[in-house]
Amino acid sequence: MDLAASEDAAKGGVIMSHLGNATIKAELGRSTWKLLHTMVARFPESPTSDERAALKQFILLLSRLYPCGECAEHFQKLLAKYPPQTSSRVAASQWACAIHNHVNQRLGKEIFNCADIEAKYQCGCDAENTETTL
Repeated sequence: MDLAASEDAAKGGVIMSHLGNATIKAELGRSTWKLLHTMVARFPESPTSDERAALKQFILLLSRLYPCGECAEHFQKLLAKYPPQTSSRVAASQWACAIHNHVNQRLGKEIFNCADIEAKYQCGCDAENTETTL
Protein backbone atom coordinates (compact mmCIF):
# COMPACT_ATOMS: atom_id res chain seq x y z
CA MET A 1 0.00 0.00 0.00
CA ASP A 2 1.42 3.40 -0.97
CA LEU A 3 0.61 5.26 2.24
CA ALA A 4 1.80 8.62 0.92
CA ALA A 5 -0.55 8.45 -2.08
CA SER A 6 -3.48 7.22 -0.01
CA GLU A 7 -2.94 9.94 2.60
CA ASP A 8 -2.95 12.55 -0.17
CA ALA A 9 -6.26 11.14 -1.46
CA ALA A 10 -7.71 11.36 2.05
CA LYS A 11 -6.87 15.05 2.32
CA GLY A 12 -8.85 17.56 0.37
CA GLY A 13 -12.19 19.21 0.02
CA VAL A 14 -15.70 17.86 -0.16
CA ILE A 15 -16.47 16.15 -3.47
CA MET A 16 -20.26 15.79 -3.31
CA SER A 17 -22.88 18.49 -3.75
CA HIS A 18 -25.52 19.38 -1.16
CA LEU A 19 -28.36 16.93 -0.56
CA GLY A 20 -31.71 18.70 -0.47
CA ASN A 21 -34.03 15.84 0.49
CA ALA A 22 -34.32 15.98 4.31
CA THR A 23 -35.75 12.45 4.58
CA ILE A 24 -32.90 10.91 2.60
CA LYS A 25 -30.36 13.04 4.50
CA ALA A 26 -31.70 11.79 7.87
CA GLU A 27 -31.76 8.15 6.74
CA LEU A 28 -28.24 8.44 5.35
CA GLY A 29 -27.05 9.96 8.63
CA ARG A 30 -28.53 7.19 10.78
CA SER A 31 -27.05 4.50 8.52
CA THR A 32 -23.62 6.13 8.46
CA TRP A 33 -23.47 6.54 12.22
CA LYS A 34 -24.46 2.87 12.66
CA LEU A 35 -21.69 1.82 10.27
CA LEU A 36 -19.07 4.03 11.94
CA HIS A 37 -20.00 3.05 15.51
CA THR A 38 -20.11 -0.66 14.63
CA MET A 39 -16.78 -0.40 12.81
CA VAL A 40 -14.98 1.18 15.76
CA ALA A 41 -16.68 -1.20 18.23
CA ARG A 42 -15.05 -4.05 16.25
CA PHE A 43 -11.69 -2.26 15.80
CA PRO A 44 -8.70 -4.08 17.36
CA GLU A 45 -7.94 -3.27 20.98
CA SER A 46 -4.24 -3.03 20.09
CA PRO A 47 -4.19 -2.08 16.39
CA THR A 48 -1.09 -2.18 14.23
CA SER A 49 0.17 1.02 12.64
CA ASP A 50 -1.35 -0.16 9.34
CA GLU A 51 -4.76 -0.72 10.99
CA ARG A 52 -4.59 2.69 12.64
CA ALA A 53 -3.71 4.34 9.33
CA ALA A 54 -6.51 2.46 7.54
CA LEU A 55 -9.16 3.67 9.99
CA LYS A 56 -7.90 7.25 9.84
CA GLN A 57 -7.87 7.19 6.03
CA PHE A 58 -11.37 5.71 5.92
CA ILE A 59 -12.70 8.50 8.14
CA LEU A 60 -10.91 11.20 6.13
CA LEU A 61 -12.16 9.76 2.84
CA LEU A 62 -15.68 9.53 4.27
CA SER A 63 -15.49 13.25 5.00
CA ARG A 64 -14.70 13.90 1.33
CA LEU A 65 -17.05 11.40 -0.31
CA TYR A 66 -20.07 11.59 2.00
CA PRO A 67 -23.14 11.90 -0.26
CA CYS A 68 -24.41 14.99 1.58
CA GLY A 69 -21.96 17.78 0.75
CA GLU A 70 -23.22 20.09 3.50
CA CYS A 71 -22.87 17.30 6.07
CA ALA A 72 -19.39 16.48 4.75
CA GLU A 73 -18.35 20.12 5.18
CA HIS A 74 -19.48 20.06 8.82
CA PHE A 75 -17.73 16.72 9.34
CA GLN A 76 -14.46 18.05 7.90
CA LYS A 77 -14.59 21.01 10.30
CA LEU A 78 -15.09 18.62 13.22
CA LEU A 79 -12.18 16.45 12.03
CA ALA A 80 -9.91 19.49 11.87
CA LYS A 81 -10.78 20.28 15.49
CA TYR A 82 -11.02 16.69 16.76
CA PRO A 83 -8.79 14.37 14.67
CA PRO A 84 -9.66 10.65 14.58
CA GLN A 85 -8.35 8.69 17.56
CA THR A 86 -7.12 5.27 16.47
CA SER A 87 -4.81 4.05 19.24
CA SER A 88 -7.31 1.41 20.45
CA ARG A 89 -10.91 0.22 20.18
CA VAL A 90 -11.85 2.26 23.25
CA ALA A 91 -10.16 5.42 21.92
CA ALA A 92 -11.84 5.06 18.52
CA SER A 93 -15.26 4.31 20.05
CA GLN A 94 -15.07 7.23 22.45
CA TRP A 95 -13.89 9.55 19.67
CA ALA A 96 -16.77 8.49 17.39
CA CYS A 97 -19.27 8.98 20.21
CA ALA A 98 -17.91 12.45 21.00
CA ILE A 99 -18.05 13.45 17.32
CA HIS A 100 -21.60 12.10 17.04
CA ASN A 101 -22.57 14.11 20.12
CA HIS A 102 -21.12 17.29 18.57
CA VAL A 103 -23.31 16.68 15.51
CA ASN A 104 -26.36 15.88 17.64
CA GLN A 105 -25.84 19.01 19.73
CA ARG A 106 -25.67 21.15 16.58
CA LEU A 107 -28.86 19.50 15.28
CA GLY A 108 -30.70 19.74 18.62
CA LYS A 109 -30.81 15.95 19.05
CA GLU A 110 -30.29 13.70 22.06
CA ILE A 111 -26.76 13.34 23.44
CA PHE A 112 -25.49 9.76 23.86
CA ASN A 113 -23.92 8.41 27.03
CA CYS A 114 -20.46 7.51 25.72
CA ALA A 115 -19.88 5.10 28.63
CA ASP A 116 -22.40 2.71 27.01
CA ILE A 117 -21.44 3.20 23.37
CA GLU A 118 -19.34 0.05 22.81
CA ALA A 119 -22.03 -2.28 24.16
CA LYS A 120 -24.71 -0.57 22.07
CA TYR A 121 -22.91 -1.28 18.78
CA GLN A 122 -21.49 -4.76 19.33
CA CYS A 123 -22.39 -6.93 16.35
CA GLY A 124 -22.84 -10.20 18.26
CA CYS A 125 -19.64 -11.75 16.87
CA ASP A 126 -16.77 -13.35 18.73
CA ALA A 127 -13.10 -12.99 17.79
CA GLU A 128 -13.45 -15.54 14.97
CA ASN A 129 -16.39 -13.61 13.45
CA THR A 130 -18.86 -16.39 14.16
CA GLU A 131 -22.24 -15.54 15.58
CA THR A 132 -22.71 -15.74 19.32
CA THR A 133 -25.93 -16.40 21.17
CA LEU A 134 -26.18 -13.05 22.95
